[in-house]
Amino acid sequence: MSKTIRIGTRDSELALWQAKTVEKQLNDLGYRTEIIAVKSQGDLVLDKPLYELGITGIFTKTLDIAMIKGEVDIAVHSMKDVPTALPQGIVQAAVLPRANVLDILVHKGSTEFLETSATIATGSLRRQAQWLNRYPQHTVVDLRGNVNTRMQKLNDNDWSGAVFAAAGLERINLKPQTYLNLDWMIPAPAQGAMVVVAMENDHHALEALAQLNDIETEVCTAIERQFLRTLEGGCSAPIGAIAKYDEAQDEIQFHGVLLSIDGKEKLEIQRNFPINEWKKLGFHCAKEILDNGGAALMERIKAQLKK
Repeated sequence: MSKTIRIGTRDSELALWQAKTVEKQLNDLGYRTEIIAVKSQGDLVLDKPLYELGITGIFTKTLDIAMIKGEVDIAVHSMKDVPTALPQGIVQAAVLPRANVLDILVHKGSTEFLETSATIATGSLRRQAQWLNRYPQHTVVDLRGNVNTRMQKLNDNDWSGAVFAAAGLERINLKPQTYLNLDWMIPAPAQGAMVVVAMENDHHALEALAQLNDIETEVCTAIERQFLRTLEGGCSAPIGAIAKYDEAQDEIQFHGVLLSIDGKEKLEIQRNFPINEWKKLGFHCAKEILDNGGAALMERIKAQLKK
């Protein structure tokens, strides 16, 4: 156990919290660790919407390069930010137990605007599309930056509210009193889960991280990410997916959705499957959506995003 495991992370408060969580768990198992913080392009370029930056792994690319160069041994990510195809040589080493999966609307004390006109902020096409599908009379504006920056921007602007992942705010104690649980909004695939990646030939790191893996979260996020990958969404199309394990029935409950960017079109699927069918579940659900109008919708979304 003598070798120090160097943990790569972005330098935002949330990313550092996630890295320290993994560090503590590894330390408790007797491993030596060191945290190395790196700035990512996604953090540096704040004036462009994410989908305009043109790559799905905008927040993970910098750390991938640091790992491949041998500057860090492992990297900790919010799993929903990680592309469904990892770079050659890098493997998923552990998925930690999942936190709150919900999106929440942070508002300024009143929600009367839900019945009238309002401006809602989010940097996510998935949140934008689902919000406009439910509240077509509202305007959605782009919101970028780390969690702290986005909360500050909400305070500084005359927006009615902004949509956040509950887990991110809860992890760094930023969740205010004035919020609504958006239990009708289908979360991003793997929302609320943290993933640790390592080099496929680094047996020391892989052995250590295997002890942190949560099987139930690993299975459910794998289903959601397979659904995303089959729809060819990357991070940029309005795609939501949530899989939950029902222990009593020994089955997986799946709910997936694909929307047009303006929220006017919505294709969704809800299914329960026996647990032993999980490996192809995301693929089959995505295929069903693609065959029922999803393929044409994805083409229209891609054309829109290229403009």
